[in-house]
Amino acid sequence: MPNDKKANGKRPDAVPASQRKTENATGTLGKVVSLLELIAFAEKPMRFTDVVEASSQPRGTVHRQLAHLVAEGLVDHAADQTYAVGLRLLQLAAKAWSGNDLRSVAAPHLSALQEATQESVHLAVLNGGQVTYLDKMEGRHTLRMHSQVGKTSPAYCTGVGKAALSLLPVDELAELARGMEFHPFTEATLITPEALMADVAAISDIGYGFDLQEHEIGIHCVAAPVRAPGRNFLAAISVTGPAYRVDAEQLRNWAPLVRETADKISAELACRLSPVADD
Repeated sequence: MPNDKKANGKRPDAVPASQRKTENATGTLGKVVSLLELIAFAEKPMRFTDVVEASSQPRGTVHRQLAHLVAEGLVDHAADQTYAVGLRLLQLAAKAWSGNDLRSVAAPHLSALQEATQESVHLAVLNGGQVTYLDKMEGRHTLRMHSQVGKTSPAYCTGVGKAALSLLPVDELAELARGMEFHPFTEATLITPEALMADVAAISDIGYGFDLQEHEIGIHCVAAPVRAPGRNFLAAISVTGPAYRVDAEQLRNWAPLVRETADKISAELACRLSPVADD
């Protein structure tokens, strides 16, 4: 009878214990990261049952992982029993981007744009169907709105989101749009892939686009894409103000300046950042 073991008593295909531990640790870390991404990219705080369903992980596993994330401040467990991104994770994200070349390149141009318009300006990058705000400079008057550095918003109903989406190839945009869950934040929110793609196509043609109370009632903005060929991010900038002070005509007047500012950032990025080499 053939012996499938070596002389030392181990199977030829046996995996060393140290390797098994590494693989187990890697697998666990991957699951935790998946939970973080799931919560971070959600359009609103998630209930435990929603996290379990979306993660496809056992309830016990999800419960343990969430408990660890909450204990570390990476996830916030609210009084209404929902989970959202924790303050520590936002702080880490902001710290990571504080030394990022995109933000440092854009900063003086955003400052000039804020000075010219006297309204709030933003820099954001696309993350799937969401945008993450990397920088924000407040306008002359304090304006309460959702956008904060490190926070995310849906791309389909924000000026910076739609502008960043305009940098995608049409087929990639179509695939992404079909996978989005559209929520009508206001009566003006785009709620179909077709409507989003039409709006994004117009932005691609003229180099800027608008958000007329699509995400927040009473908030208007004009945005333009920041082009950085060869880089692994899609970005955009915007000028945002209250609808009672910044009407559609004012946005149209500012649009060329916003586009020009985005182009200046793009040109400087092209000079300062060499393209990422393919593996």
